[in-house]
Amino acid sequence: MPRGTRRSRVSALEGGLEEEAPPPAAAERSAYLECPWQTEAAAEQTLLRGIFEIGRDSCDVVLSERTLRWRPIRPERPAGDSKFTLQCKEEFIELKDVFSVKLKRRFSVRQQKSGTLLGITLFICLKKEQNKLKNSTLDLINLSEDYCDTWFRQFKKILAGFSNRPKSLKILLNPQSHKKEAIQVYHEKVEPLLKLAGIKTDVTITEYEGHAVSLLQECELQGFDGVVCVGGDGSASEVAHALLLRAQKNAGMETDGILSPVRAQLPLGLIPAGSTNVLAHSLHGLPHVVTATLHIIMGHLQQVDVCTFSTMGKLVRFGFSAMFGFGGRTLALAEKYRWMSPSQRRDFAVIKALAKLKPEDCEISFLPFNSSWDMQERNQSLSSLSLPSDYNEQWQTIQDQFLNVSIMAIPCLCSVAPRGLAPNTRLNNGSMALIIARNTSRPEFIKHLKTYAGVQNQFNFSFVETYTVEEVRVRPRNSTSRYNPEEEGSHETASEDGFPWNVDGDLMWVTSEVHVRLHPRLISLYGGTMEEMSDATVTCHCLK
Repeated sequence: MPRGTRRSRVSALEGGLEEEAPPPAAAERSAYLECPWQTEAAAEQTLLRGIFEIGRDSCDVVLSERTLRWRPIRPERPAGDSKFTLQCKEEFIELKDVFSVKLKRRFSVRQQKSGTLLGITLFICLKKEQNKLKNSTLDLINLSEDYCDTWFRQFKKILAGFSNRPKSLKILLNPQSHKKEAIQVYHEKVEPLLKLAGIKTDVTITEYEGHAVSLLQECELQGFDGVVCVGGDGSASEVAHALLLRAQKNAGMETDGILSPVRAQLPLGLIPAGSTNVLAHSLHGLPHVVTATLHIIMGHLQQVDVCTFSTMGKLVRFGFSAMFGFGGRTLALAEKYRWMSPSQRRDFAVIKALAKLKPEDCEISFLPFNSSWDMQERNQSLSSLSLPSDYNEQWQTIQDQFLNVSIMAIPCLCSVAPRGLAPNTRLNNGSMALIIARNTSRPEFIKHLKTYAGVQNQFNFSFVETYTVEEVRVRPRNSTSRYNPEEEGSHETASEDGFPWNVDGDLMWVTSEVHVRLHPRLISLYGGTMEEMSDATVTCHCLK
């Protein structure tokens, strides 16, 4: 990030820059050569040095392997003038925050092709408050074609050296997400930034549920550096599931009963274009389209834990979170009213589920998280079936009536729960949060739900229990009783024969026990690594 030597915050100014020519590139340098700002710059190898107009000042600019530094050129201090003070304020940007460079030109009606060269524009990723990223620009004004070409080629060479940044992406776009705004979001906010960064894209618009799975099983992915999903939680989870299935297939593994799955071979980018965007919110800290796009462009990767959901020994799907009971019933009801807007559908389903609130009689078994057991050793043990001798003895079992059961490998941040449905969970800490709400009165359960939107501890209720676990088994004890989301005489279809689960916003019907197992750092997602960004408490006055 751009910083001043005084380390104080400088506000960014909006507005255009003067387009007058700066002093000639070979102008004489005198007193400013002795400025102490060069002490820091001298520690790095200088690649280029010259004069550009930045903002309203002619500046001495030094390009090194990691930074671009500049300071205004001041006149030499007159001899004997004690009142004249020579100021030397240096600013700089780190080149790892630059994602594109272009030659700045001014076009007129008579200049349709090349236009008049004004200088060079750097496009920079700025970290703002609350985890938000913003694209900004820095103009280096100089009218010399040869001079700018030399600097331009050096900038391009440096940017080409960031091998972690994607050069080609497969884009999967769900046109039905939220208010059918995904296509507009992509073309207006995402695509321009990807083009600016020089990233090639191949866009596919999904046509039906499960399309992403079948597509990623068949298409050639060798030429892509990553896959990007533009949609909501259901779309993102489906694409993650498809990438992991593809990885198992490429590794020659059976996908029916996977104990130790292999990692996804390509990273996944999430562009939030749904109604809740829990996955993107948990990953980036907020559901912000430009922030998500810039994380992809900059190649910021975050390894994330993933769960497998299995029943009767067969894999049903990969996912990040699940709810059974109230959470599953609410989603089942919401799916019946797809003609409503997302917010109306959600609120209506919650009210109706609360009106018909009833507990599920089930048995919950779980394996508590063992922090002393190395995750790599755990995966190797699962793969070889050489589990510890006391593995079965470590399991704990609870039998009771439960209003809701939540199993979450991520914090599950969203607008209705800004601190997260599982605030003590992290993206890759090797454990899941098991949150159970035993049977209680409707008013008490509503109080519990309301605390998610505030600052109170949502678990500070006698009927709520939380556990940190590695595996969970949920078995309904009255498995002959199927759930009907209407309970008004409508006949259940075969696909809805069972108990509803909410897995990452997707409805999953299961007739028997569900086994949830955590797999540490199974997929890489673009984003979440705020530490890779430079300190945002200081910005440069000349950035736009």
